[in-house]
This record gives sequence, structure tokens and C-alpha cells, in this order.
Amino acid sequence: MSAELRLMAVHAHPDDESSKGAAAMARYVAEGVDVLVCTLTGGERGSILNPKMDRPEVLANIGEVRRGEMDRAREILGVSQRFMGFIDSGLPEDENEALPEESFAVQSLEVASAPLVAAVREFRPHVILTYDDDGGYPHPDHVMTNRVSVEAFDAAGDPDRYPGTGDPWQPLKLYYQMGFTKARFEALHEAMNDRGLGSPYSDWIARWEDRPEKWPVTTRVPCADYFAVRDEALLAHATQVDPDGFWFVCPRDVQMEIWPTEDFHLARSLVDTTLPEDDLFAGIHADEVSPACH
Repeated sequence: MSAELRLMAVHAHPDDESSKGAAAMARYVAEGVDVLVCTLTGGERGSILNPKMDRPEVLANIGEVRRGEMDRAREILGVSQRFMGFIDSGLPEDENEALPEESFAVQSLEVASAPLVAAVREFRPHVILTYDDDGGYPHPDHVMTNRVSVEAFDAAGDPDRYPGTGDPWQPLKLYYQMGFTKARFEALHEAMNDRGLGSPYSDWIARWEDRPEKWPVTTRVPCADYFAVRDEALLAHATQVDPDGFWFVCPRDVQMEIWPTEDFHLARSLVDTTLPEDDLFAGIHADEVSPACH
């Protein structure tokens, strides 16, 4: 048993952990924080997004392949990782298309949340990371990931809820991932143009939905020194990440100079903290850090 800080990141599919908050996780691992990634589905219905991996033998075993990719990314990031056992819902081409009946996104909230509640009660995180209630983007598994994460945050500390899933444990802070903001991409766009590199972000920024931010960034975690670890973990997900594609268009040194943080929205806090923050554990004191039991 130990009295270390513990961070749980809840994600929908293998690869999400490497594209959302990975550098911050790697930084916390290096500082001695115990980090657990909970992956809700196996990514079985994911498309092959890297042309170099678009081969029949890969497609025929996509679930197994993606689990292997997750193993490599986990080792690179230095985190622990668990699959929660649900089936990828896929991304419908038509919003009226019915999802497969066994898929994660169509489960009842109680059924979908129970494994995560059990994981929270066993791992006993002080901080949980997840997506906003739009899922970050409207994939049904991402939206459901938000729902079960909020449910687990609220329910894990209540001894009357989810009986049989372990002793109660109340996390102290819940954050939403805020890595894909217009401000960040505008800054990178301007920096690349200023350096004569040309920017790939022009059309994307022009199409950005013009609405007030529902979840303003409250917390910017400096982690530029771990962008290389993040990129290596991303590349481990070879079916999903094209090394010549979007993720690597902006040079890493430009990213480190212009936007050296990963950003989050503090959605719930049971401790006093002052915004803006530069640490996910801000406000959590030694007397609130209980021993781990996993």
C-alpha cells in the first residue's frame, strides 16, 4: 500500500489515450504519480486510418491488432491500462442509423458504468480525466464515455450504489479534455505561416463552429518536454495514426514553443482550488491522499 497521488484517464477506444492528454500523463508518471488508463471498448469497429496498414490480414483481426497497439502505447507512456470489456459502437455514416445492439453506446447507464465504478473503487484515483458531454466530437462511444465517467465520479463514493463493486471511494476532481480548441489551432496556424511553413489548418479554422465555449479551459499543464513521448505513443497505434498525416504536420519544436501545455476544464471539484490552474492536483493536500489498494 502507498500514499501516492493517483490519476485515472477514461477513454473510449485504444489510441484516444495517446491523442488526448498523453504528454500530461507522461509528465505525471515521471513525477511519481500512479496513472491508470481505463479503455471502455476494444476499438473493434474502428476504421484503418493509416494507408500503410490497410491490409486484409489487419482488417480481419482489427480487435487483436488494436489491443497489441495499446500494449505498446501503454509501455511508452509508463501507465497502467485496463479494458472495461465493451464492444466498439462504430461511427454511423447516418445519424439515424441504429447502432449494433451489443455495442457500448446502447447499454443502459448502469450496465455501462458498473465496470468503471468498480475500477474507481479499486484504484482509488484522486483525479479523473474524461471528455466533455459532447464527447469532444460526436462519436457515440465518446458521448457515452462522458456519461459513465460522470456517473462513476458521483456514484463510487456512495455505499448504497453499485453494490458488489468494492468499497466506496470518492474522487476529488473531474476534468474534461480540452486539447482541440480553436485558440490552440489558430496559434499554431499563425506560427507556421510566420515561419514560412504553410499551415494545414486554414480550412478547419474557417469551418469552426462560431459559438461560445461551453467548457472554458481552466487548467493548463506544462508538458512540452513530454511531447516526444506522446508522439511515440501515437505512432504505436499504427492502424489509426498515419506518420505522414495530420498529427505530425506541425513541427514538434513549434508546438513546444507556441503551445507548451495540455489543457483541461475542471468540471467538478470537492477541494478548494484557484483558477486558472497549472496542475491537475492543485488543492489536493497530503491529508486527503489515502493509501492505494490495487
